[in-house]
Amino acid sequence: MTVHHTDLTHTSQAAIIRSQQGEKLTRGDGFEALSFIHRQLDGLMDPLIMVDHFIMTEPTFGPHAHAGISAVSVLFEDSTGTFRNKDSLGNDIELAPGDLYWLKAARGAVHDEAPTPGSRTHALQIFINLPAAQKLEAPSSRHIKATEMPVIEGPGHRVRVMTGESNGVAGATPPALPFTILDISLQAKGSFTHRPDPGEATWLHAIRGNIEVELAGTRHRLSGDTALAAHGADEIRLLSNEGGQAVLLGGTPLREPFVQKGPFAMSDADQLAAVIAAHEAGELGALD
Repeated sequence: MTVHHTDLTHTSQAAIIRSQQGEKLTRGDGFEALSFIHRQLDGLMDPLIMVDHFIMTEPTFGPHAHAGISAVSVLFEDSTGTFRNKDSLGNDIELAPGDLYWLKAARGAVHDEAPTPGSRTHALQIFINLPAAQKLEAPSSRHIKATEMPVIEGPGHRVRVMTGESNGVAGATPPALPFTILDISLQAKGSFTHRPDPGEATWLHAIRGNIEVELAGTRHRLSGDTALAAHGADEIRLLSNEGGQAVLLGGTPLREPFVQKGPFAMSDADQLAAVIAAHEAGELGALD
């Protein structure tokens, strides 16, 4: 069980830029990931709790529950086949390459995601904390198809606005708190500039190639095994000499304590114990 506070984000935000090393994970022969956890950055990922950059070729985890968070699956366009999502809300969807699925688990939901036979899923699994006021709400979800996502194209860049907004282009609205997810592809010598909303926290990770991030006049190299968290940046510029791809996640920090155990993140220990007991009693739902 992890008790986490986010007081650090009350300090001078313009000076907060931190690099984060991913942890390699494997499960059987069909799953490998690079995992980034909130505790590595002492609150600087807020409202993010976890991001896994993964490739899955076989069913791996089976049905499992979440509560107190949103579990978001971001599929990249180089995935092949489909990624089947079933959940206790009654959804049974085969996600296509480039799709996004947002499950706002809230007071509790069960889901299962796995590649269909012969498929290869290249994706992010993102756990986004919910504010205390939403943790006991009814669960909800949204499937955003790749064909529904607006694309920003310019000299040297192509950016899919999966959710949120960038450069005046608005993507889908998540079923939970406002949050921006950008899938950014850069050609050789290409660049792209994003301007976060005031007070927003930003997390960046290179999906392929070497990416440089320019913040407050300083450049930071982003390799495939690292991520970068920034608070208070007025402007974020991504560049690549040889071409590459990065993801940008952005949202307003909650600055609320939470207690986490695995896929559950609740406001306090009593609430966490209650949701674990509810899951053990089968009260968080089941898959048909």
